[in-house]
Amino acid sequence: MASLNSSGDILDELFRVLQARKSADAGSSYVASLYAKGTDAILKKIGEEAAETLIAAKNADDAPLIHEIADLWFHTLVLMAQRDLPLARLTGELARRFGTSGHAEKAARAQDMTR
Repeated sequence: MASLNSSGDILDELFRVLQARKSADAGSSYVASLYAKGTDAILKKIGEEAAETLIAAKNADDAPLIHEIADLWFHTLVLMAQRDLPLARLTGELARRFGTSGHAEKAARAQDMTR
Protein backbone atom coordinates (compact mmCIF):
# COMPACT_ATOMS: atom_id res chain seq x y z
CA MET A 1 0.00 0.00 0.00
CA ALA A 2 1.24 3.50 -0.82
CA SER A 3 2.32 5.79 1.96
CA LEU A 4 -0.59 7.78 3.29
CA ASN A 5 0.93 11.10 4.31
CA SER A 6 -2.10 13.26 4.96
CA SER A 7 -5.62 13.04 6.27
CA GLY A 8 -6.83 13.63 2.71
CA ASP A 9 -4.79 10.67 1.49
CA ILE A 10 -6.34 8.27 3.98
CA LEU A 11 -9.86 9.51 3.34
CA ASP A 12 -9.38 9.20 -0.43
CA GLU A 13 -7.93 5.70 -0.12
CA LEU A 14 -10.62 4.59 2.34
CA PHE A 15 -13.35 5.93 0.07
CA ARG A 16 -11.82 4.10 -2.90
CA VAL A 17 -11.90 0.85 -0.91
CA LEU A 18 -15.49 1.48 0.22
CA GLN A 19 -16.53 1.93 -3.41
CA ALA A 20 -14.72 -1.27 -4.39
CA ARG A 21 -16.51 -3.21 -1.66
CA LYS A 22 -19.79 -2.74 -3.55
CA SER A 23 -18.79 -5.67 -5.73
CA ALA A 24 -17.35 -7.77 -2.89
CA ASP A 25 -18.96 -10.84 -1.40
CA ALA A 26 -21.08 -9.95 1.63
CA GLY A 27 -19.72 -13.01 3.41
CA SER A 28 -16.14 -11.83 3.10
CA SER A 29 -16.50 -8.07 3.65
CA TYR A 30 -18.12 -6.20 6.52
CA VAL A 31 -18.81 -3.21 4.27
CA ALA A 32 -20.27 -5.42 1.52
CA SER A 33 -22.53 -6.98 4.14
CA LEU A 34 -23.78 -3.51 5.11
CA TYR A 35 -24.46 -2.69 1.45
CA ALA A 36 -26.33 -5.99 1.07
CA LYS A 37 -28.50 -5.20 4.10
CA GLY A 38 -29.40 -1.81 2.65
CA THR A 39 -29.59 1.79 3.69
CA ASP A 40 -31.48 1.15 6.92
CA ALA A 41 -28.67 -1.08 8.23
CA ILE A 42 -26.10 1.60 7.42
CA LEU A 43 -28.23 4.28 9.08
CA LYS A 44 -28.61 2.10 12.17
CA LYS A 45 -24.82 1.77 12.41
CA ILE A 46 -24.41 5.54 12.05
CA GLY A 47 -26.93 6.06 14.85
CA GLU A 48 -25.17 3.53 17.09
CA GLU A 49 -21.78 5.11 16.44
CA ALA A 50 -23.17 8.61 17.07
CA ALA A 51 -24.55 7.48 20.43
CA GLU A 52 -21.25 5.80 21.32
CA THR A 53 -19.43 9.02 20.38
CA LEU A 54 -21.66 11.01 22.72
CA ILE A 55 -21.01 8.59 25.57
CA ALA A 56 -17.25 8.59 24.97
CA ALA A 57 -17.22 12.40 24.92
CA LYS A 58 -18.54 12.45 28.48
CA ASN A 59 -15.34 10.79 29.75
CA ALA A 60 -11.96 12.43 30.33
CA ASP A 61 -9.98 9.85 28.31
CA ASP A 62 -9.67 11.02 24.70
CA ALA A 63 -8.61 7.64 23.26
CA PRO A 64 -12.12 6.11 23.33
CA LEU A 65 -13.54 9.33 21.89
CA ILE A 66 -11.14 9.24 18.94
CA HIS A 67 -12.01 5.57 18.39
CA GLU A 68 -15.73 6.31 18.31
CA ILE A 69 -15.36 9.36 16.07
CA ALA A 70 -13.37 7.18 13.65
CA ASP A 71 -16.20 4.62 13.70
CA LEU A 72 -18.77 7.38 13.09
CA TRP A 73 -16.81 8.88 10.20
CA PHE A 74 -16.22 5.41 8.73
CA HIS A 75 -19.91 4.50 8.70
CA THR A 76 -20.84 7.94 7.35
CA LEU A 77 -18.37 7.36 4.51
CA VAL A 78 -19.99 3.96 3.91
CA LEU A 79 -23.31 5.78 3.43
CA MET A 80 -21.73 8.29 1.07
CA ALA A 81 -20.16 5.49 -0.99
CA GLN A 82 -23.42 3.56 -1.04
CA ARG A 83 -25.17 6.68 -2.39
CA ASP A 84 -22.32 7.38 -4.86
CA LEU A 85 -21.67 10.76 -3.25
CA PRO A 86 -18.01 11.56 -3.94
CA LEU A 87 -15.82 12.98 -1.21
CA ALA A 88 -15.55 16.14 -3.30
CA ARG A 89 -19.21 16.86 -2.53
CA LEU A 90 -18.47 16.79 1.19
CA THR A 91 -15.21 18.70 1.03
CA GLY A 92 -16.82 21.19 -1.34
CA GLU A 93 -19.62 21.81 1.14
CA LEU A 94 -17.14 22.26 3.97
CA ALA A 95 -15.09 24.64 1.82
CA ARG A 96 -18.24 26.59 0.94
CA ARG A 97 -18.98 27.06 4.63
CA PHE A 98 -15.40 27.88 5.62
CA GLY A 99 -15.03 31.44 6.81
CA THR A 100 -18.78 31.87 7.23
CA SER A 101 -20.22 32.39 10.66
CA GLY A 102 -22.07 29.30 11.83
CA HIS A 103 -24.98 31.51 12.80
CA ALA A 104 -25.09 33.12 9.34
CA GLU A 105 -24.80 29.75 7.58
CA LYS A 106 -27.63 28.29 9.66
CA ALA A 107 -29.84 31.33 9.03
CA ALA A 108 -29.21 31.06 5.28
CA ARG A 109 -30.21 27.37 5.33
CA ALA A 110 -33.41 28.21 7.22
CA GLN A 111 -34.21 30.93 4.69
CA ASP A 112 -33.59 28.55 1.77
CA MET A 113 -35.99 26.01 3.30
CA THR A 114 -38.86 28.51 3.36
CA ARG A 115 -38.64 29.13 -0.38
